[in-house]
Amino acid sequence: MTTIGVDGTEQLLAEMQAAWERANAARSLLVVTHAHPDADAVAAVLALRSVLAERVPDIRCATGDFTVPRNLLFLPGAAALAQHPSELGEDFDCVVLVDCADPTRLGPLYQASPRLFDGSRPLLNIDHHVTNTYFGHVNLVDPHAASTTEVMARWFLALGLALDPDVATCLLTGLYGDTLSFQTSSTSPTAHELAAVLLRHGARQEEIVTNLFRRKPVSTILLWGAALSRVRFEPPVIWTEITPALLEATGATAAEGEGIVNFLTGAEGTLVAILFYEQPEGWRVSLRSADASIDVARICQAFGGGGHPRAAGCRLPPGEASRRDFLDHVRATIAARLSTEASAG
Repeated sequence: MTTIGVDGTEQLLAEMQAAWERANAARSLLVVTHAHPDADAVAAVLALRSVLAERVPDIRCATGDFTVPRNLLFLPGAAALAQHPSELGEDFDCVVLVDCADPTRLGPLYQASPRLFDGSRPLLNIDHHVTNTYFGHVNLVDPHAASTTEVMARWFLALGLALDPDVATCLLTGLYGDTLSFQTSSTSPTAHELAAVLLRHGARQEEIVTNLFRRKPVSTILLWGAALSRVRFEPPVIWTEITPALLEATGATAAEGEGIVNFLTGAEGTLVAILFYEQPEGWRVSLRSADASIDVARICQAFGGGGHPRAAGCRLPPGEASRRDFLDHVRATIAARLSTEASAG
């Protein structure tokens, strides 16, 4: 098992080379990312597919729940993502997971085909989540990177690969998406430098910004209005929910609500913002921290989830009691943290 770290350029290049050799040697390759995919996830899949398209005879790609958010359909190759498990099969000699802290995050895809991810064939793990379990035979995981596409861009450039405008557009889309256009604390000088490089390689910035941040379907606006009308503020936590009834009433998909939790972190007096997605099997929960001292990844790990210190998620059993217990746990965790800080001060 090999792992990419942030220190030691020679070792870093060696691991990048190992990953490239594994992927490039495949005759049939599966590239997948987590369920409920965001811009970084979809863009990372498509960037890798494009780079390997002329090198690997058979490449199939999918998201964990076989969906692509509407605002990401502009990405080159988005139509090539599988829409159903039957389109994939299991005859692969190598599997690549991108932006996925562990295989269970694939959701429906993992449940439908767990044998693909049991280690019986080479697994490449390309990610930037601090909670990554390093499950791959080769692990390109840098928790200091702002996005998985940052890791991939550094990988491609280190190996001297040519980046055409389509690949550059995918990579910059993921970088913009995970940093909210360079607004998050994970944005580093490296991220800015890579953005400049990608622009020089023809990344279509205007197209990216329009689709990620400007243009919204009417259904998205209606969903946001409905969800924001349900906001509850329990200092220092602010939260709301998206239910099947709201989705039906607005004609939206769950993916159209992804930006709401980031918006809520701007509320005065808020330390943690939470968005609950009601699903038949329970709640899917998305958390954001408005303060660097509150590690929401640690909170989510206690419930089988994970992510980053400032952005994380988990799942809860169905029912109002389950949600209430979770909210109480979050508030108690914050209170304990603030008490510790006050004592130390």
